[in-house]
Amino acid sequence: MDEVAKNVYQISLFPRNGINCYVIDDILIDAGIRSSSTKILTAIKNKKITKHVLTHAHADHQGSSSQICSTLQIPLWTSELEKENAESGNVVYEYPNNRHLIAKFQQKYWAGKGHKVSHVLREGDTVGSFTVIDTPGHSRGHISFFREKDKVLITGDTLVNMNLLTTVVGLHQPPNLFTTDQAINRKSIQKLFALQPKILCFGHGPVLVDNGDFEKFMSTL
Repeated sequence: MDEVAKNVYQISLFPRNGINCYVIDDILIDAGIRSSSTKILTAIKNKKITKHVLTHAHADHQGSSSQICSTLQIPLWTSELEKENAESGNVVYEYPNNRHLIAKFQQKYWAGKGHKVSHVLREGDTVGSFTVIDTPGHSRGHISFFREKDKVLITGDTLVNMNLLTTVVGLHQPPNLFTTDQAINRKSIQKLFALQPKILCFGHGPVLVDNGDFEKFMSTL
């Protein structure tokens, strides 16, 4: 577990930061795939975690949610529009082609069991020292988290910082295959850019300490 800002820790679950989750204050953000629970629980064994929150309920973010919430006896929080997916464990039906081989693979091998959502988050709500930002597009109910005082942003999959096929680092929109509406997602990226984040933490790819990279990416959007 690597500290990337005050009380913000990254847990890399796949090689080269292929899938990440985060601890902010006493809260676990996202939970990788179904087989990630052991790595996550080992990483947080010396921290007091009081709740688990999802940016969105895709298989590579909710995969270990039920196992972790049950093990630690902590509640699960999501946005209103992610609640059904999180509780059912049916996490690929919003994909543009949910019959695609990769979608079926994710549902069968990566997705975790559904788990009851104890609290629904809305834009402006507080999660630890962070504020909830509505960022739909990648999924209908996707949310991100921003801390104004030091400009730390948890992007979820609104943006990714690697090519998911080659693992080459760099800012990208999330892949079309897994994104409900790219046009809406682009508006969410613009919304995040307007916050002028300084440290960006992604669901996929290494943490970025921004030195103009985000602005350069926006010129190509």
